[in-house]
Amino acid sequence: MKKSFFTFLAKLNKALLPSYSKKQLDLSKASKFQLAIIGWRYYVTTRALS
Repeated sequence: MKKSFFTFLAKLNKALLPSYSKKQLDLSKASKFQLAIIGWRYYVTTRALS
């Protein structure tokens, strides 16, 4: 149940949230909001894969 929820959430994130790696965003110049999105996507992705 938990893994399927995070898998669904990861697909939703991919569709809705911007991909900063494709835009080649420099992490040292990222705003707090952009860092929060990156952290959220990382959290969801790691939970979906484990």
